[in-house]
Amino acid sequence: MNKTIVFVIFGCLYFINGFSQTKSIDELLNEIEQNNTELKGYQSFIESRRLENKSDNNLPDPELSGYYLPYGDNISETYLEYQISQSFEFPSVYAVRGKWNDSKAQQLQTTYAKKRQELLLNAKTLLIELAFLQKQKHIENERRTQNKQVFDQIQELFNKEQVGILDLNKAKIAWIQEQFVVEQIKSDIQILDAKLETLNGGKTIEVLTSEIILPIEIETVENLWQEKLAKEPSLQELKANEAASFQKVKLEKNMILPNVALGYNYQGISGNNNSGFYGGISIPLWHSKNKVKAAQANYEYQQSNTEVMTAILYTQFQETYNRYQLMLEKYNEYQLTMTGLNSEKLLFKAYMLGEYSFMDYYVELQFYRNASDKMLQMEKELQLLQAQLLKHQL
Repeated sequence: MNKTIVFVIFGCLYFINGFSQTKSIDELLNEIEQNNTELKGYQSFIESRRLENKSDNNLPDPELSGYYLPYGDNISETYLEYQISQSFEFPSVYAVRGKWNDSKAQQLQTTYAKKRQELLLNAKTLLIELAFLQKQKHIENERRTQNKQVFDQIQELFNKEQVGILDLNKAKIAWIQEQFVVEQIKSDIQILDAKLETLNGGKTIEVLTSEIILPIEIETVENLWQEKLAKEPSLQELKANEAASFQKVKLEKNMILPNVALGYNYQGISGNNNSGFYGGISIPLWHSKNKVKAAQANYEYQQSNTEVMTAILYTQFQETYNRYQLMLEKYNEYQLTMTGLNSEKLLFKAYMLGEYSFMDYYVELQFYRNASDKMLQMEKELQLLQAQLLKHQL
């Protein structure tokens, strides 16, 4: 009998859990990455560019030309000539261009990584906003219930002529205002759901848990920066641009070498046949003029740009890190003061026991509610700042 009861309870819990499953932010971000149409489209674009760049390194098509000259003063002698040839650039050019194409492919990959990071950071920001709206909705629902109780009590006292119409109106306004706050939060949640659904390729986002674990500490500024240097797509993109421009310099230097053509030639006049090999070489006088200098100048620019942009990104990173540390310190102080106070419930209990008038209760209540909302807002801002600091981990 006891075993049967245990199995029934377990089955009920499993059934309930099946309909109340929630996903963490990381799980939802993975889902969005898989479903996002923009990222899928950009992957197709990368493949098309890769194949296009690869085709630029193909040999030119072979050429077949011929002469058949049956007309002239001597019709007994017919002239026939044909030639088949294959032209190509100097062999080393193909190897260097192949490396340049590889560097361009790496550029496309870093651009994709940057685009992916921006999209996931946007999604993470929306998910953080959504989680805190859900938490705030739960708080405001409790407040609305509490305000309704106060209004009902004031209504009862008014009916007994123990309070005036002013107190009744104030209680009713407070309750109406709280109802509006709850409806506004619901509207904001719907807006965020629609934005996330768009990012998720039109698929509905599943339930998000509102319980976000806030890390107390993160890495030191030096360690975190070294981690960003290795993983940050913006920095990787700068390095990829620099590497591609360096390969371009090597390619242009090789392009100075002459092009070559090889083939077979046949000539015949009335049975007198001549055939042999055909060879040709270009004289590189004009084609590569100033191109090496231009490529070298671009490479120097990319080197300089990498240094400048890295310094700018480091300054921005330090600013965000310092803001995070300052807010974390204030948040910990605030949380230490607020934890365990349970002020709203104690104040409501005191009011119900008649220890406070409605106005005194309402003034005190707003003070504690503002303090609680401030702490919740600080927690959300900490999460958003942390998302910025750790975006290279996305």
